[in-house]
Amino acid sequence: MTTMVLEIPEELKVLEGPLNALVGEARRRLADAKRGRRIDYELFEQRVAERVAAIEVATHAATLAALDIDAERVLINDKLHVRVGRYPAPYRTRAGESSVERSLYRPAGERNAPAVDLVTLRSGAIGEGWLPGTARAMAHLLQQGTSREAEQTAQRLGQLPYSRSSFERVGHEVGARFGERRADIEEALIRAYEVPENAAAVSASLDRVSIPMEQEKPRGPGRPAKDAPKKSIERVFRMAYCGTVTLHDCEGEALHTIRYGCMPDGDPCRLVEAMASDVLAIRRQREDLAVVQLADGAHELWNLLEAQFDEESFGEMRQLIDFWHVLEKLSAAANVIYGEDAVRERGRWRLHLLNSSAAASDILDELRASGCEEKRVGDTCPVHDAITYLENHRDRMNYASARRRGLPIGSGAVEATCKSLAALRMKRPGARWKHETGEHILQLRALSLSDRWDQAMDLTLRPTPVYARVA
Repeated sequence: MTTMVLEIPEELKVLEGPLNALVGEARRRLADAKRGRRIDYELFEQRVAERVAAIEVATHAATLAALDIDAERVLINDKLHVRVGRYPAPYRTRAGESSVERSLYRPAGERNAPAVDLVTLRSGAIGEGWLPGTARAMAHLLQQGTSREAEQTAQRLGQLPYSRSSFERVGHEVGARFGERRADIEEALIRAYEVPENAAAVSASLDRVSIPMEQEKPRGPGRPAKDAPKKSIERVFRMAYCGTVTLHDCEGEALHTIRYGCMPDGDPCRLVEAMASDVLAIRRQREDLAVVQLADGAHELWNLLEAQFDEESFGEMRQLIDFWHVLEKLSAAANVIYGEDAVRERGRWRLHLLNSSAAASDILDELRASGCEEKRVGDTCPVHDAITYLENHRDRMNYASARRRGLPIGSGAVEATCKSLAALRMKRPGARWKHETGEHILQLRALSLSDRWDQAMDLTLRPTPVYARVA
């Protein structure tokens, strides 16, 4: 048997026990394999992971301890601090909790100032000792699903052995930190954004989606019942906003999408302002990119887009109603007018819209001449609705011209964003949100779905530079 000698410095002596345990586990399984004994390999995998986790925790303990200064007086960023105590504290790594003894300091002469410790400051730990890599991973799991799902996923992976309440606290702490620096981070992200070489156009789209919100339920008249709760809560659905900025190739196909979200109590003007700012930054790289605005027929959405996307800043722009919303209106009208031939006539209208710049006006004349404007289907008048829709928006229905220039004509990116950003995460059965915590999850999820997660977390969790020495 070959004997290997591993030299471990005194500062890393804590690794001796975990390393021996890992080697011992491997030796026992090797001996069983040579003797032909049955090995429960899944159990062996689990034990190896536990031994490796112990090594990881011990490594962090030794390294974190080295970040501390054990002295009565220290200079932190050239400001004198006095030690007020020395105590052990837990620091949470991806592999588990590690206890580190460190000194607490307070600025000299400031008795009421909060105490600080160099281990937390220099490592960039957030909250109650959560290391930045741990916090980043936990926040990512929380934006993907509920805290219960995050806890279960972590258990199956053998990483992040923490409770669901810990996932809640850490995820929202990361979300709050991003919110505090959001403007600067988003500016840095768009400056670093690389426009695809084959991009030919950039589109901005806006839409709304309902989100279940928690609000206080008004108390009824009279005295409340004896066992009535002091504060009654009800679950109501309110409209949030989703936006997208999408790069398209010369055939109108999407290349990459940046996603944005805004809770019902948020400011949609700020959301559209951020979209407009990003489009301007993209066009500074590529002035040849055509700009397209896409939305459904809601006047509120167009008012928001037009307020931020002005011709003075963006030059000539193309405004288009989502093609599929138009077909939806026309489909209902065709069923009333043509009955069994509706499918054929819908196809004719569709081709006409795609290939003729005068299609919207021609179809509008056809709808008016049908004599079915007042014909009702249930509580609706489909032909009247289609006529009104075309009258209000036909200037934004020149799809033939857009197709000739290779521009997109559908707002599928923002429709999908409403589902992936908001509906899949925020509208779980029984879910209800408050504005602040909902905003945390919505913004973190937008970063993940926009492929901006790593860059944004690098900026969000970057520790403030700390220079410390013994006074």
